Amino acid sequence: MSANSEAVLQRLQTSVKDNNLGDQIHVAPVGCMRLCGLGPLVQVDPAGALYQKVTPDHADSIVAGVNGGQVQAQPADPQNPFFAMQASVVLENSGKIEPERIESYIAAGGYQALHHALLELEPAEVIDLITRSGLRGRGGAGYPTGLKWATVAKQPSERKYVVCNADEGDPGAFMNRSVLESDPHRVLEGMAIAGYAIGANQGYIYCRGEYPLAIERLQKAIKQAGRLGLLGTGVFSSPFDFRIDIRIGAGAFVCGEETALMASIMGQRGSPTPRPPYPAERGLWGMPTLLNNVETFANVPTIVRRGAEWFARIGTPKSTGTKVFCLTGNVVNTGLVEVALGTPLRQIVEDIGGGAPGGKKIKAVQTGGPSGGCIPADLLDTPADYESLGKIGSIMGSGGMIVMDETADMVDVARFFMEFCMDESCGKCIPCRAGTVQMHRLLVRILEGSAGPEELARLEALCDMVRHTSLCGLGQTAPNPTVSTLRYFRPEYESRLRGGSQAQRMGLPVVTPVPNPAAGAGRNPSGGPGAAGDGHRPATEVSPAREGGSAP
Repeated sequence: MSANSEAVLQRLQTSVKDNNLGDQIHVAPVGCMRLCGLGPLVQVDPAGALYQKVTPDHADSIVAGVNGGQVQAQPADPQNPFFAMQASVVLENSGKIEPERIESYIAAGGYQALHHALLELEPAEVIDLITRSGLRGRGGAGYPTGLKWATVAKQPSERKYVVCNADEGDPGAFMNRSVLESDPHRVLEGMAIAGYAIGANQGYIYCRGEYPLAIERLQKAIKQAGRLGLLGTGVFSSPFDFRIDIRIGAGAFVCGEETALMASIMGQRGSPTPRPPYPAERGLWGMPTLLNNVETFANVPTIVRRGAEWFARIGTPKSTGTKVFCLTGNVVNTGLVEVALGTPLRQIVEDIGGGAPGGKKIKAVQTGGPSGGCIPADLLDTPADYESLGKIGSIMGSGGMIVMDETADMVDVARFFMEFCMDESCGKCIPCRAGTVQMHRLLVRILEGSAGPEELARLEALCDMVRHTSLCGLGQTAPNPTVSTLRYFRPEYESRLRGGSQAQRMGLPVVTPVPNPAAGAGRNPSGGPGAAGDGHRPATEVSPAREGGSAP
C-alpha cells in the first residue's frame, strides 16, 4: 500500500476493461512478492515476466505486452539470486494466490491438510507428525512444537484454547504481517489442525492494531471458511467444532510475551506473570492453552500434507525446515527472505541481499530484534540456526535481520535498542523498569564522551543483573545488543571514554537502525519480542555526526 500498489492495481484493471480484454486477462491482487524495496511488482503469467517499481503510468503498456506490445515498465529478473536462492514453505503461496478469495487458496491445495487430519488421522497421530517433523516455534525461543502440543493435549480439561501470536513488534520485522496479508487461510488451517490435535474448540488470533489490512483479511477469511463449513460447527461434516475470533492489541511491545498476551485477551492489563504454571497447564481463563506464532502455524498445513520426513530433510538435524527473515537496513535487496535453517548469514546478506549499497563493506548484522545481538562481519559464515546464533551471543528471534555497513556507530546502535526496551518496559519488575533506564543513561554518557572506565564496568554489571533477574523475556534479553557490541566492538566504547566518537574522527555519519515509520514499532518479547515494517523503506535513520555522537 505504501508504494502505491493499489493505484497500480486499479489502473491495470481499468486498462483491461477499456480494451475489452476481460475474457483474456485476469488481474489478480496478490500478497507480498518478497522484494519489497523494488515494489510494486507485477508478474505476467504464464510467461513469468516480472516488472519492478511499477507505476500507474506503466499499466497500459503491461496490458498491451500480453499481446506482444512493448512494455515500458522496468523488468526484474526472476532468476536473480534474491529469488532463486530462497526455499519456500511458509511463503509458497505468497504473491501467487488472491488472499481475499478462499477459492484461490483451495485451488492451491488449501484445507487438504485439515481434511486429511480430521478424516484420516487420530489427534495423537497429528501430534506425532508434528513431533517427527522437528518443527520448533518460530516466535524466537525455538521450543519444540510437537512437545508443546503433546503437553496441552495431556491436560485433563473440558475446555482448551489455541492462540496465535500475531503481535509482531521487533523494529525492522514484518514477516507475520506479510503472511497474514498474503495467505490468511494458511494460518487458520494450521490453527484448526492444532485445535483438533489438542482437543480445543476455540482459537484466538491476537493481532497488532497497527496491521489493519491483516485484520481485515483475517476477518474475511474467517467468514469465508465458516460459510464453507471449514470452520465453526461440524468442520468437514465431522464431530469437530472449531471457532476462531480475533483480538486486537493496543500496541504494547510486552504483549508479545505469552502471559501478557493472554492477560490482554482476557481484558486485563497486558503485563507478564511468573511461570510456572505455564500456559499449557493454566492459560486463558485458567484453562490449558496452546500458544504459537503466525509462522509456526503456517508451517503446519504443509507438514501434514507433505509429511514429517519431507520437512525434516530441510535445514539441520536440530533446526529443521525454513525460516522467514525480514532483510532490512544497509542492504541492496530489502524484503522477505525464506531459506533453509542453517543457511550461512553471509549467503543471506551478500548473495540474496546483494551486500551493502554503494560499494560499502558490511560491518555487522543484527538478528533477533531488541532481544538479539550484533554479529560482526567476520562471523557471517555462521549458520542461521538456533544453536549457532546462540553460541555467538545472538538469537533467531522472530526473524528480523538488520544489516549495518561500515558507517554504523555500534554504541549508538546499542543505545537505540536500549531506548526501545526502556520505553516498552511494562514496569512490573524493578530490574527491567529501573535497569533499562540506568543502562540507557550510561550508553548516552558514553556517546557524549563524559563517561569514565568505571561507568563502562557498571554498564556490564547492569547488563548481567537485568538479564538474570527480570521477570520476562523483554528484560531478560534487553541487554543483548549492548553485550554483543561490547564483545565484538569494544574499541568503539573505549574510544568514547577517551573523548570523541569514532564516527566524528572519521568524518562519517551516525547510522542508527529504526523501526519503519510506515508500520510502526511492535511488540513480542517471548519469541524474541515480535516486529513491524512495510519493507519499502530502509530501516535506518542517518543523522550528521555532532558533538556527543548520538542520533535523534
